Amino acid sequence: MDARSDKTTVPLAVDLDGTLIATDLLWEGLFLLLRKNPLLLFMVPFWLLKGPATLKNEIARRIDIDPASLPYRPEVMERLRAERDAGRRIVLATGSPRKFAEAIAAHLGVFDAVLATDGPENLTSRMKRAALVKAYGDGGFDYAGNSRHDLQVFDAAREAIVVAPDRQAKRWRDAHGCEQIETPKPTPKTVLKMLRVHQWLKNGLIGIPVLLSHEYFNAGMLAECLIAFVAFSAAASAIYILNDFFDLALDRRHPTKRNRPFASGILSMRFGIGSMVVLLAVSAAAASFLPPLFGAVLGAYLVATTAYSLSVKRMLLLDVLMLAGLYTMRILAGAAATSIGVSFWLLAFSIFFFLSLALVKRFVELRSSSLVVGERIAGRGYRAEDQEIVAQAGMASAFSSVLVLALYIDSAAVRELYPHPWMVWPLAPIVLYLTIRIWILARRDELHDDPVVFIIRDWRSQIVMLIGGAMLVVAGVIP
Repeated sequence: MDARSDKTTVPLAVDLDGTLIATDLLWEGLFLLLRKNPLLLFMVPFWLLKGPATLKNEIARRIDIDPASLPYRPEVMERLRAERDAGRRIVLATGSPRKFAEAIAAHLGVFDAVLATDGPENLTSRMKRAALVKAYGDGGFDYAGNSRHDLQVFDAAREAIVVAPDRQAKRWRDAHGCEQIETPKPTPKTVLKMLRVHQWLKNGLIGIPVLLSHEYFNAGMLAECLIAFVAFSAAASAIYILNDFFDLALDRRHPTKRNRPFASGILSMRFGIGSMVVLLAVSAAAASFLPPLFGAVLGAYLVATTAYSLSVKRMLLLDVLMLAGLYTMRILAGAAATSIGVSFWLLAFSIFFFLSLALVKRFVELRSSSLVVGERIAGRGYRAEDQEIVAQAGMASAFSSVLVLALYIDSAAVRELYPHPWMVWPLAPIVLYLTIRIWILARRDELHDDPVVFIIRDWRSQIVMLIGGAMLVVAGVIP
């Protein structure tokens, strides 16, 4: 689009989803709706049978969006403001519901008119073209869009501008040689960030049963652990994506989480949904090589994490109890994959130990927030005044885990398993060191990661864990 003499007389129509904003309000609205009331999922197919417009309007009727938090494309916004300053008429033309479109137009203040889905007609593709032609004439407007739904509108526009095109829009641009506004493109690092690969370290807990059963050189069990690790990691990444979808609005108001791939709009929600399907397929395929009991544990993990993402994470104390349970489920999964029994001692220790670490996460959130008394963390059930009781409960859980460990070390089970039980005793001070250090760092505001991931990555923690692991091996191997 150039500076022609009739520039101010030809309006510029701009698509919303994927063009003006780096997201799709239909998908965002759907996940916001399900977060508000998961049971409405069963109504979605009935709304969709009546047409896309009905689905969009039913979603819009039940939820509100925050226009200020949406990921607007700065390149497009800069262009629109320049055109508006030059006296050009700017039109928002979108298939999103009118309620959302008008809220965005009011927030931005650059649009002179809004065309949006209103009633039974879905204002995309042919319908959007007809509406624009009716208002401005065939070839009487310029149009900026991004997808296959915009191709018919491109054909009717005087000039087309392509923004972050999908495959079909890219082919249209190549064939017609129109202008393209360049936008940031995702990189392999972006995809890895979406998968939360660093969080896979937590799935190393799957190997705990093999370690404690002294089956260090059992190739079959090690292979089963590896397969279980792959299954759990793929499933966990799928749930992380789902969790990101439910938390989009909250993440965009967070100082660091707003840079996540979906919150920032670098990756599309369609890409995320496709990735979820692939990840779950990989997880199921890996689980098929393991005993059915592993599949049952994996299924329970998926149900529990989904429930956590939907509602439990906002429930006082239930959230940290479920987090502790999810960590423990990884140990149960390792036992199920290798057909190794899990003792009461291990389960009791892991519940207290991981409860302490889950409470650290909440403590850090409270510590880093600027809440006043009586105010809750966004998306959580904790208030500013809960900080001390959370810390006290976390420390109590840490010492309880060490108490369970000490009782276990002095039990008949250890005397039967280990020829030199005294060599196992250093585990108690090692666990104390790990947990108390975590809490000290949290109080110093020096802990900014998931505590389990921190322990696995931290070189000091690695050293003491290696010492503890070596003592376990030696105590069980030397006659």
